[in-house]
Amino acid sequence: MAPVEGLETAQFNVLVVVGLLVFFYGGTFLISTRIGKKEENADGYMTAGNNIGFGISAASMTATWIWASSMYASATSGYTYGISGPIHYGLWGALMILFIYPFGKRIRAVAPKAHTLAEVMYARHGRSSQLMLAGSNIVGSLISLMSNFIAGGVLISMLSPFTFTQGVFAVAAGVLLYTLWSGFRASVLTDFVQVVAMLGAVAVIVPFIFLAAGFPAAFETGAANLTAEQGNFFSSTAFMEQGAPYIAAVLAYAIGNQTIAQRLFAVRQDLIKPTFVTATVGYGAMVIGVGMLGVLALYLGYEPAGGDVNNIIPGMAAEYLPPVLLAVFFIMIVGALSSTADSDLAALSSIMMADVYGQNVAGKEKANPRTMLLVGRVTMVVATAAAVAFASLQLNILDLLVFVGALWGALVFPVLASFYWDRVTGKAFTVSVITALAVFLPVRFGWIPVDGAFGIVVDVLSVVGVGVVLGLMVFGFFGAGPAKVVGVAAVVVTAPFAIGSLHEYATLCGSLVAYSVSTIVCWAMSVRRREGFDFSLIAQRTGDFDDSGSVAAAGPDADTPAADGDPEPAGSSAK
Repeated sequence: MAPVEGLETAQFNVLVVVGLLVFFYGGTFLISTRIGKKEENADGYMTAGNNIGFGISAASMTATWIWASSMYASATSGYTYGISGPIHYGLWGALMILFIYPFGKRIRAVAPKAHTLAEVMYARHGRSSQLMLAGSNIVGSLISLMSNFIAGGVLISMLSPFTFTQGVFAVAAGVLLYTLWSGFRASVLTDFVQVVAMLGAVAVIVPFIFLAAGFPAAFETGAANLTAEQGNFFSSTAFMEQGAPYIAAVLAYAIGNQTIAQRLFAVRQDLIKPTFVTATVGYGAMVIGVGMLGVLALYLGYEPAGGDVNNIIPGMAAEYLPPVLLAVFFIMIVGALSSTADSDLAALSSIMMADVYGQNVAGKEKANPRTMLLVGRVTMVVATAAAVAFASLQLNILDLLVFVGALWGALVFPVLASFYWDRVTGKAFTVSVITALAVFLPVRFGWIPVDGAFGIVVDVLSVVGVGVVLGLMVFGFFGAGPAKVVGVAAVVVTAPFAIGSLHEYATLCGSLVAYSVSTIVCWAMSVRRREGFDFSLIAQRTGDFDDSGSVAAAGPDADTPAADGDPEPAGSSAK
């Protein structure tokens, strides 16, 4: 088997690649047909009846968070920052899954049968906040779908005679094939099979590549290929450019991403904690392990095909794996990208079904479940076509992940506060998010020079953002009191070191500024409001569409408090 020299290098012939794709996607399609129903239920299509058990839900959460982009980006981080790169990527990503469950328990308590977070925001505030959250998820899921198709196209083009574009079309068609009919149920059931296969493949493939590449001698002879920062496990560059931005980004992913929320609403309510704890361990082990291939490539002085870091993992596999294990690797990556791509399609379909058609076009009482199913399936087809078109741009996957996470940072505090604090208004939600985005974009892309006074302002806002991020993490587990102490302490400790220099890290500052500005504006606009919101109204205003007669159709006006607003139960306030 010849080493990879470029994207045109073929490792499998056409029949082998087609056979592997038919084996994988044909098998998943057969699984999905076993759960298909002649009379499909719109609510089952979106959340599978809100009653999924532990094994399926934990596997689905793990598979959704472990996508091909996670593997590729973790390897890119190892190749760029050295041994600490995959740790920063995988460890923080794993911990963010853990941080979901305390917030998730609160969300399910107030909205036990919701389908999307945006649907809950409609019940809480009104149309403006709903469409804002739904719109951000449409953008995020399309970017996620595109990046997984990119990963599939790169893999197929490197390991077969097929071109990148042909690979993208093959993966897109395969994912759509088995997801289209049964929606979310097909996604979670196939996730179970996929994650078992992925974990088994990683346990064999990563050690084999290390041994084939001459481990551990390669780490001794290749040390000269590393810079001082790459060779330092406690590299400040790796933390500031990779670790810290990712801590902020994945917290935003955890709260704002509909693929996560969909599983939160689908799992049985008493199984939320074990589901997300198990997914934390599975994700961390797998992604850090695969990311170490990037570190190995750095020590070996490996040059990725075409100079594209997205090609590190498939290139290393093609160079060091025998044909049988290369086929296993191929299935592993296809399974990883498919498990997230089908989740993105299910998320997009549920948003269009529940938030666009169900509440803003037809209205909850008048929504026709059959029409909802049609809307969901058409959405999957259109989203697949759009993602295929965007995939031709071949953008950097790691940059996309961090950008979307930072973008969602503007939503984190307003969303969470809406579940805990009865004073948050729809106007406060909307204005805080828009203001945060207006500040985030010029900081992130350098539209305004950050030298001088503006740079100091950015630094101060970023320091506040550090306090907000750490405070929110603590709040989920320990409540408002400890969260305030940790948040203030983080600002005090960080300020002397950060003010004057933090603005030099545009990616990190953009994310932190989004957190801080949205928090400050939302708090300032809500704190003086005296009327409280009655959280029991959310459960009344959300629920099954196939039995909508028992559910109130109207959401609240964005600026009108609930007439019978009782204060929130003691101990749950974020004030």
